[in-house]
Amino acid sequence: MDKKAKKLFDGREAVIATMHKKEEVIAPILKSELGINITVPHEFNSDVFGTFTNEVERMGDQLEAARKKVEVAMLQSGLNIGIASEGSFGPHPIFSFAPFNRELILFVDKDLDLELTGYVANGNTNYAQKEVGSFEEAYEFAKTIGFPEHGVIVKKNATTTDQNEIIKGITDVNRLRDSVTTFTQSQPTAFVETDMRAMYNPIRMSNIKLATLDLVSKMNSLCPNCQTPGFEVIEVKKGLPCHLCGFPTNMPLLQINECKKCKHQKETKYPNGNKHADPTYCNVCNP
Repeated sequence: MDKKAKKLFDGREAVIATMHKKEEVIAPILKSELGINITVPHEFNSDVFGTFTNEVERMGDQLEAARKKVEVAMLQSGLNIGIASEGSFGPHPIFSFAPFNRELILFVDKDLDLELTGYVANGNTNYAQKEVGSFEEAYEFAKTIGFPEHGVIVKKNATTTDQNEIIKGITDVNRLRDSVTTFTQSQPTAFVETDMRAMYNPIRMSNIKLATLDLVSKMNSLCPNCQTPGFEVIEVKKGLPCHLCGFPTNMPLLQINECKKCKHQKETKYPNGNKHADPTYCNVCNP
C-alpha cells in the first residue's frame, strides 16, 4: 500500500473508543500503515452508547453512535485523534434469509479538522439465534456458530432487556449448561444467540479489520488540490460499452472523487482500467 498520508500521522497518538479489544486488529494496521501510536482509555464504557442485546438502545445510527464514542474517548484521554467502530447486524439486503454484517470505523483528527470513515458490508457473519428447550439443544446450536472460540449469550426470552435475564460472554460448556438451566428450570425454553461483541466474535473482528483497511486506503488518497486525506469516491456512473456490441452496460464508466475539505472534484473515466465490458455483463448480448 502506498503510504502517502504517513508523513501527516507518523508518531502521533490516537485513542480507540473500545472496551471490547478492537485495538487488537485496528492498532497494528494504523501503526504499520500510518505510524500512529494507539492507546485505549481506562474505564471506558461503550455499553452506554448501545448494546446488541438492547438493554441500552443505540444513540442514533452507526455513524452518530461512533461519533459519540470518539467524543467521550478524546475527552477522557486528552488526545486530538479519536477512533471508534460500530457494527450492525440483520438480514441480507437481497437474500433476506441470510445474515448480514455492516462495520463502520470512524477516524477524527481535531488538528486537521478531519473526519473519515472506513466501511465494509458482507455476509461473513455467524449472527444467529435460537429458542431452545435444553442444554443439549443449546450446545448443538452453539457449535454451529463456532463455539467456544465464538461466544454465545443466553437470555430468558427473545425480547427481554432486563440485565438479570441476560448472561453474556459464554465460552465454556459448563457455563453454557448452567446458564440454560438457570432459565429452563422455571420455564419450558430459553433463548440462545451469538455474542456479537468483538472480543467474543473472531469473525466480526475480521470485518473490523477490513473496515480499517478501507479507512487507511481512503486516508492515503490525498486531494490533488489541498493534499488533505480522504479524496473519496462520491459517485460512480455506469455505462461502460460492451466489447462485442457497444451497448452501454451496468459496469462503471467513470467515477467522481471529492475532497471532504476543499470540495475539489475529479472525474476519472474507465476507473477499473477497462474501456469495454465483457459481453457477459451486457443486457443485449447476454439478456
